Amino acid sequence: MLAIVVAGFVGFLAGQILGSLFELVGVSLAHYPGGLSALSNAASPPWWANALGLLGLWVGFGGAIFYAYNFGNLNSLPSQWRVKSTDVFYVALGVACQFLIDLLYLPFHLRHLNRPVHHLFGSVVGASFVLLIVMTMFLAPIMEEWLFRGVLFRALSEGSRSGSRASLVFAVLFSAALFALAHGEPLQFAGLFLLGIVLATLVWRTKRLVPSILTHMSFNGVAIAALISQRSGH
Repeated sequence: MLAIVVAGFVGFLAGQILGSLFELVGVSLAHYPGGLSALSNAASPPWWANALGLLGLWVGFGGAIFYAYNFGNLNSLPSQWRVKSTDVFYVALGVACQFLIDLLYLPFHLRHLNRPVHHLFGSVVGASFVLLIVMTMFLAPIMEEWLFRGVLFRALSEGSRSGSRASLVFAVLFSAALFALAHGEPLQFAGLFLLGIVLATLVWRTKRLVPSILTHMSFNGVAIAALISQRSGH
């Protein structure tokens, strides 16, 4: 299963490169002042740049997922896309995780914790704002759960010959660390690491991806709701 983990790294890096290439195309088409260099340093990039960056990243993710299932001998979980009526619990769990992590950060009085959200949405309004919501609240959790839990976590946990609890714990912690690191936000690392532990545990216990996806969606949704609330209060 080591080849699958390596493919995950390659897919992530390829996604970053593709995202930059897509942004470069966008810069050219939009005649963005200062070019790609100015775009990369912008405090609030245009909506199309963020959308193209995410799209490129997901293409890389998709390549790693395709390799894992078609060439890496990783079988899909039998019911990984099955939806149950009780799955509404995981929506509540995601909300609870967001509030719990916020509480854990509270004593440290850290600034700029909301910077990633503001960087992504900036002053975008209208249809562009809705598009970014769909991408970050719905599409991003699907792609990230599919790669980090559906591929990397499972490759790490199922690829161990020992099958011991220690190997399972390692798979949970290592996949959670990769998930947190992939976001590239040092201040957010601890919270995302804790969330990654919860999400990997859900996949292990339920043998499905839907619970972790719904939890991830509602977790992101709280941050978006807070942004909307902040905007409406101005």
